[in-house]
Amino acid sequence: MSTRIDDRLLLLHPDDDCVVARVPIRAGDTVLLAGEPVRLGADLGVGHKLATRPLAAGDPVRKCGAVVGRTTTDVAIGEHLHLHNLRSDYLPAHLVGGGSVSDGGPGAPLRERPPVPPTSTSSNFAPERPEPQPLGVATRAPQLPELRGYRRADGRRGIRNYLLVVYTVECAHHVTRRIADAFEPDGPGGVQVVGFPGCYPSEYAQRVLGALCTHPNVGGALLVSLGCESFDSTALAAAVEESGRWLGQLVIQEEGGTSATIARGRELVADGLTVIADVEQVPMTTGDLVVGTICGGSDGTSLLTANPGVGRAFDRLVADGASCIFEETGELIGCEEHLRTRAVDPILGDELAARVTKAACYYEQLGHASIAPGNLAGGLTTIEEKSVGAYAKSGSSPISGVIEPGERPPGPGLYLLDVVPDGPARFGYPNINDTTEVVELIACGSHVILFTTGRGSVVGSVISPVVKVCANPETYQKMSEDMDVNAGRVLLGEASLDDVGLEIYKLVARTAAGQPTRSEALGHQEFQLGYKVFRSLEPSCLA
Repeated sequence: MSTRIDDRLLLLHPDDDCVVARVPIRAGDTVLLAGEPVRLGADLGVGHKLATRPLAAGDPVRKCGAVVGRTTTDVAIGEHLHLHNLRSDYLPAHLVGGGSVSDGGPGAPLRERPPVPPTSTSSNFAPERPEPQPLGVATRAPQLPELRGYRRADGRRGIRNYLLVVYTVECAHHVTRRIADAFEPDGPGGVQVVGFPGCYPSEYAQRVLGALCTHPNVGGALLVSLGCESFDSTALAAAVEESGRWLGQLVIQEEGGTSATIARGRELVADGLTVIADVEQVPMTTGDLVVGTICGGSDGTSLLTANPGVGRAFDRLVADGASCIFEETGELIGCEEHLRTRAVDPILGDELAARVTKAACYYEQLGHASIAPGNLAGGLTTIEEKSVGAYAKSGSSPISGVIEPGERPPGPGLYLLDVVPDGPARFGYPNINDTTEVVELIACGSHVILFTTGRGSVVGSVISPVVKVCANPETYQKMSEDMDVNAGRVLLGEASLDDVGLEIYKLVARTAAGQPTRSEALGHQEFQLGYKVFRSLEPSCLA
């Protein structure tokens, strides 16, 4: 039987049960599947799936060689595979507008997961790793700019030189913002606002804010407190001072209220900017960088273009000696065994699998997975399918360890950042928040963030520049002002994944050399920090 496939469709793996639309296809058009013409009964959007063979109810559906769900009805060749006939083996999809668009319903049986081995007691888990494997492609791109970084007392080098104005409780947010608003960003430096909105004590917030205030892209910090909050401003001030950075402190209740604190704060910031302007710049290389990646507003094209493009860039950066971080254990559900096989040793492999299983448990308590209506509209149907795309951002290098928010990679290599809280779901926090996760990547020392998107996103961040890699050519056409890389050219036949990977790699170097990203040029400084709890994993959460 012929295996010929219409050139408007992509077969991603020879074992797949579906193909993906490379371009929009109209209802009534005839496409070629397995050498036979099939007429479409409905419009098919970019990134959406068609069955390549007849499937019975309950059959597994493979995409990229991985099972991404099971059919709920009999499916004919050429039939659209989506919410109406495909469900997750793990978790139902989101509820939309009070009505279920789930892939099997809340009562659908979950996949029986294998027993989870004991986890480590150290979250900064990084066994000794072997020498990096050669990539088979040139890992040094030509014509990279010369990099010079801001020398910090701890030996790290920053690619930006910001002064942070930090509120330690929401009550001080307005005063903090008014202090910062008097100062315009100036090139790779300037003033940015971060803070913690809560009153309840939080070890997580203490660790993350401490990491942000001592980030290599930060030259100093002004801490603004109300005066009666639970947050330990004294410990944060000590961490900033110990790091050798400029430090200022204000307590609103002691300064005399809003206006007096704003006036004094602006005086202190002006002094601080003068001090950090004199920080020495020294040579650095791509091997000195920490680079994080996240996906947001994903669709069916994310797996095809932007995510594997970032994966190829990561492979080059790891080969250069950089530290690279991929995150979101809640969007690696279904990829446990893939992660396990890439770990530098079996103990780490068990740890990686345990972290993902913990995430599946967490989302099961919430009643839905990390998949939203926009993802569904873009052609993604199940959390497993979304996970296959998210996993592609990690590239192919060995995984050296797993870290948690606020912890730095202990050495060069590739690391998984576990952002899903430990224990039962608390604080009503569903852990689906790109802005928070970008901040967590930055708190792990990321100089640059690679943000892939298919549906589109406009967010940037404080402290570290965000590079937007757009997966969908239609989205890029609509939102080119916000996008740095058009990975959708792959779908149009205008570039290969290796081309996109090299473009991203070079752009990381140019960004590190001071070139502003689109989000920086547009003034985006999104920031959000909430409550989370991290501790040794509880057996009950991994059952």
